[in-house]
Amino acid sequence: MIVSRRILIGVLALTGIHAWAADEAVSQLSPADLAQAVKQDNFSVPTPGELLAALNKVGKPNWQAQYRAPIPTAYTSRPQIALNLGGLIADGYIAVEAEDSQQVKNIGKDILTLAKTLGINQNVLRRGKSIEDFAENNEWSTLKEELEATQNEVKLAMDEQHDEELTTLVTLGGWIRGTEAVSGWIANNYSGPAAKLLRQPAIIELLRSKLATLPPKTQEDELVKGLDPRLKSLQDMVSFPPGQTPSQADVKKLNDAAADLISSITKR
Repeated sequence: MIVSRRILIGVLALTGIHAWAADEAVSQLSPADLAQAVKQDNFSVPTPGELLAALNKVGKPNWQAQYRAPIPTAYTSRPQIALNLGGLIADGYIAVEAEDSQQVKNIGKDILTLAKTLGINQNVLRRGKSIEDFAENNEWSTLKEELEATQNEVKLAMDEQHDEELTTLVTLGGWIRGTEAVSGWIANNYSGPAAKLLRQPAIIELLRSKLATLPPKTQEDELVKGLDPRLKSLQDMVSFPPGQTPSQADVKKLNDAAADLISSITKR
């Protein structure tokens, strides 16, 4: 089945990340997967894969250079687990772009470990096996769709467990890690067209508004408490006028801020 990926166009047009996926043909997702994608992504934030695909259109990134060291998988805070689960899904997209089957399999195992900690099992386990099989056979296009489906399965399971607030944190963790990777490559391989891709004020505003609606218990989590002011700082960095191109120093500042935030999210 071939469909057009249009659900993100509205927010992308607002953010200045021009609709890179507007006419992109997408295959491999079943009708059930697509229905879940629409249902679960009830607020439109580009997946990490969308961010990476945008950069692929203006450069030829060495995605292996954006790998990070393996993160801990024995967290006890559910909000922290959700944030890191989102970050690991972003790592999965990076490994797929690098066409590194072993890295995909390693990250897939870590995703499953964190998912189990949250009590998410059956469907995500099935996706994990599919990811391993597709990586073994170097089926990179299919792997991208499987990662999207995995993210949707995680969100669906959280909703079914009445952990809807964790869905926001998974999405946020993925966006921050994706932004760190993209801005890191641009900072080291600077070009104006690539730098312009970083204009995303509406996306951060959307994420901050979702954070503000989290249940009081979640908002009292020490890690969650510190997210909004740091996101506000990131928002200021990506809110340059549409016709303006951020300098290499601006991009480096954004990358440092995103990397520092990721460090606080992964810290035990």
